[in-house]
Amino acid sequence: MTEAEKRRAIVEGALELERLGLNHGSAGNLSLRDGAAALVTPSGVPARELAPEAIARMTLADESGAYEGPLPPSSEWRFHLDIYRARPDVGAVVHMHSTYATTLATLRREIPAVHYMIAAFGGPTVPCVGYAAYGTAELSRLVVEGLRNRDGVLLANHGAIVTGPDMRKALWRAVELEALARVYYLGALAGAPVILPDDEIWRTVERFKTYGPREN
Repeated sequence: MTEAEKRRAIVEGALELERLGLNHGSAGNLSLRDGAAALVTPSGVPARELAPEAIARMTLADESGAYEGPLPPSSEWRFHLDIYRARPDVGAVVHMHSTYATTLATLRREIPAVHYMIAAFGGPTVPCVGYAAYGTAELSRLVVEGLRNRDGVLLANHGAIVTGPDMRKALWRAVELEALARVYYLGALAGAPVILPDDEIWRTVERFKTYGPREN
């Protein structure tokens, strides 16, 4: 994809998250890798007001927060860049404040294998990392560690992050993460959900390597 196409994909992704109720207003943020840089949604701009030219461009090698564009990047820019540095396989990052994932994050609970779709995130759990103030290097460190061998993570008292090779797959994971969180929360209200064994999930992880939307 060209840079212009990626900018449009970010705008469309932000609108889709809002349409699905996974983000609202200016909550959450998105980014795409663009070579040695990242394209990051600007700070405080609601999805419906977002324009491709307003998206900030940030060099991955620069840790100062410097950017190109008319508006400053999201206050969470640090974990976007750090994820790309740590995970060469990641091409897209989506951060959301969706209701059920955020509810579990306030309880500081990981999502266990209540459904085989947990395998879409690379293992038998979606972990919940500890709390740190938004936009800080400490939060970024916790996020990168949580995503070391997963493609989704909850942030204590904050929200969730999912990754993907491109925006299409990251958005797919965003939807699946919220669905898993909802099923686990409602199941826990009704009783004690049965957790699938780890070996079953690891087998499904292997099968999922060819499952889900293809890269653009």
